Amino acid sequence: MTDIAPPRPAPELNEDIDRHDPVYRAWLKEAVAKVQADANRSADTHLLSVPLPEAWGIDLYLKDESTHPTGSLKHRLARSLFLYALCNGWIRPCRPVIEASSGSTAVSEAYFARLIGVPFVSVMARTTSRAKIELIEFQGGTCHLVDDPCEVYDAAARLAAGTGGHYMDQFTYAERATDWRGNNNIAESVFRQMERERHPEPRWIVATAGTGGTSATIARYIHYTQRDTAVCVADPENSAFFDGWRTGDPTVRTSLGSRIEGIGRPRVEPSFIPTTVDRMMRVPDAASIATIHLLHRLLGRRTGASTGTGTWAAFRIIAEMRARGERGSVVTLLCDPGERYLDKYYSPRWLADQAIDVTPYTARLEAFLETGELTVA
Repeated sequence: MTDIAPPRPAPELNEDIDRHDPVYRAWLKEAVAKVQADANRSADTHLLSVPLPEAWGIDLYLKDESTHPTGSLKHRLARSLFLYALCNGWIRPCRPVIEASSGSTAVSEAYFARLIGVPFVSVMARTTSRAKIELIEFQGGTCHLVDDPCEVYDAAARLAAGTGGHYMDQFTYAERATDWRGNNNIAESVFRQMERERHPEPRWIVATAGTGGTSATIARYIHYTQRDTAVCVADPENSAFFDGWRTGDPTVRTSLGSRIEGIGRPRVEPSFIPTTVDRMMRVPDAASIATIHLLHRLLGRRTGASTGTGTWAAFRIIAEMRARGERGSVVTLLCDPGERYLDKYYSPRWLADQAIDVTPYTARLEAFLETGELTVA
């Protein structure tokens, strides 16, 4: 961990790179091949069935993104961002890749930076937990700390300019880096895995938004392949995405940060494309956390709270389908493992410190499993 990231020299290339230089072109070919090889090893993930009463005629699935090598949905994003930046000629040998992130994206980008042999620096708030820093450092990354969390974007850009590195900027490029037309993206994978289920085309896919790139990829793929599936984005407390979608105002800001790590932002990020999604749902933090405790009981798996946010929204949609007498399937995402949050969402002390009472939502979830009805107020 460091407060500064010194420049790394690139002796084999001049400051102004000749893109036809055989040394650079050979390095680029090898780097792209390594990232693509990772896709062959880890692109697809399991689709888990969540047990619901058979008589409902509604099936719920979790796309388990925690099985990627870096343990989260962000592995897909990081791979896409690296391919996009490499093929654009933005990443150079021995020069750092820099990102504004203290979470799963930084862990995954550090992995890919090490894979192709370039330094990685994650810019984050000084208050970031030591556990998060250690995950990034384990993958070979370095952490650059700033006092004001709102300064991470500008600090990352300045650091890239000062070191001759590349600011990856996930919040801008997430929606365009992924090939939403296919190429084994997450949407294509879901529909392929659903082919032999009793309701093969989901009525709904529920996503959450950190950058907005996942919901944009899923929705665009659905429109491109002319399917009838609808997309809902579940948004936590203190996030700007819901209000930005509801009002159509991309300048919406919030004064507080999201307590649900990996999703929710204090501003509407450039990669969030509100016109692609059919519905948004604001989810209380207590509901998200109550839901992951229920999933632990149903699946024997701990998940991060962002999974709870999406699953609570999926439960609400299923209750609405039940009320209308509809049958079908719903898919949402298991974004990352809960073992990363044992001292947070699974800690009674942390919940008490945050004044989060999950009891009312736990009772509503129990009633939902019995009756198929889910009250929201």
